[in-house]
Amino acid sequence: MKNQKNFMQKTLVFSISALLLIAYQSCKKSFLNVQAKGTVAATKFWQTQQDATDAVNGMYAYLHSWTNIAFAPIAVESMGSDDVDKGSSPTDATFMNDFHNFTASSTEGQIADFWSGEYATINLANQVIDNVPGISMDASLKARYIAEATFIRAYAYFRLVRAFGDVPLRLHVPKGASEYNIPRTPKAQVWTAIETDLTNAAAALPQSYSGADIGRVTKGAALALHAKAAMYQAKWSDVLSYTNQVMGMGYSLFPNYEQMFRTNNKNNSESIFEIQCMLIPNNPTASNSQYSQVQGVRGSTGGGWGFNVPSAELAAAYEPGDPRRDATIIFRGETTPEGDVIPASGDNPMYNQKSYVPFSLYVSGFNEGCQQNKIVLRYADVLLMNAEANNELGNTAAALASLELVRARARGGNNAILPAVTTTDKSQLRTAIWNERHVELAMEFDRYFDVIRQGRAAAIFGPRGWKAGKNEVWPLPQNEIDLSAGTLTQNPGY
Repeated sequence: MKNQKNFMQKTLVFSISALLLIAYQSCKKSFLNVQAKGTVAATKFWQTQQDATDAVNGMYAYLHSWTNIAFAPIAVESMGSDDVDKGSSPTDATFMNDFHNFTASSTEGQIADFWSGEYATINLANQVIDNVPGISMDASLKARYIAEATFIRAYAYFRLVRAFGDVPLRLHVPKGASEYNIPRTPKAQVWTAIETDLTNAAAALPQSYSGADIGRVTKGAALALHAKAAMYQAKWSDVLSYTNQVMGMGYSLFPNYEQMFRTNNKNNSESIFEIQCMLIPNNPTASNSQYSQVQGVRGSTGGGWGFNVPSAELAAAYEPGDPRRDATIIFRGETTPEGDVIPASGDNPMYNQKSYVPFSLYVSGFNEGCQQNKIVLRYADVLLMNAEANNELGNTAAALASLELVRARARGGNNAILPAVTTTDKSQLRTAIWNERHVELAMEFDRYFDVIRQGRAAAIFGPRGWKAGKNEVWPLPQNEIDLSAGTLTQNPGY
């Protein structure tokens, strides 16, 4: 698995302003090219294998849109964590503080953006799932396309149910007025739908791709996300089963932790699923990912906006000598491994190194760092889920073995740094695994929901205002409640 040069090269241009309209235009390079040009009614579109290809490519392309990868996900999925501070200048985008202090209301725009972004993703997946079966085309490709869309739908619902709890479950494109305005579905049923989708996806997806198809979702991605969904429900036997399967599929930890996140190592041996982003020459509109830009080093040197910066609490969470600290955090005044000199003064003492793109790769007229992928699932996460499941099920030796694989990569052969965890006490080992998740996956949008599922949110987030019985979830967007004329109900306490 190499870099973006091997990623899919066919394109689709999408507009999703209307539920049943699909816009498209065939171009020469990259399915990530999503510059909207026109629309074609769905009744005229779903005719050929190329239509199916275009639709699936457009679904992928939407994953790196603003609402899927930038401000709204930072607000909803990261800003509540103890890993981060708002960043930027004190007066810039102060609404982000409302997420950090748990005062965000139902009228906050980032909540509405996150909700609409995920349901737009679900809509694109549902269009594929509903329409591709009726196209006369290669049967194996048809099955794969439907499985890819099924995974993407599960991923979007995974994000929604973590953030809001009960959410409307829409598994088909609405066909009449009565199907548009539907109530919230109990979260247990949403989790079941997610798991059904992932089971079906895993059964049909290939284990790997080659050439232009590298970057599409795989069987390993479906199994890994299924393990994660099971983990949030404390279904430890399922977590163990799915992670064991992934561990037998040939993934391996990338030797250099810091370099794993650089653009020249996209889709590496540790990668299970990444949102693919590219700088498309002569097409800055299509090179639209702002994942790196909004978190990048602020100021004339870095060109980034400087949001979602590492906190002092995160910097202090690492064991002495843990090289992951310097690989995760860009410190003011340092020189990066790629040779970029970070000014010793500025608005923020730290920045997210995992979203960093070397300044030499910036191109005038393009979003800074637009070629940086967003890693969604990687093998270290699978190993740590496996360790946690084994510990919860009483398999201490197996738990320690999976945990040690992650720590061994981090220490890089220096056994004086990060000694092996040896405790056989279940509670102590659980804490050790949780601590390892904290530092291994820091700044990857997992910490906030991890702490909540672990039952520690009141202790860790409480000093900033987190309240049990309310802040396990965010409020539903008030505009969605208003549009539903009361069909949608608000979460308690908001």
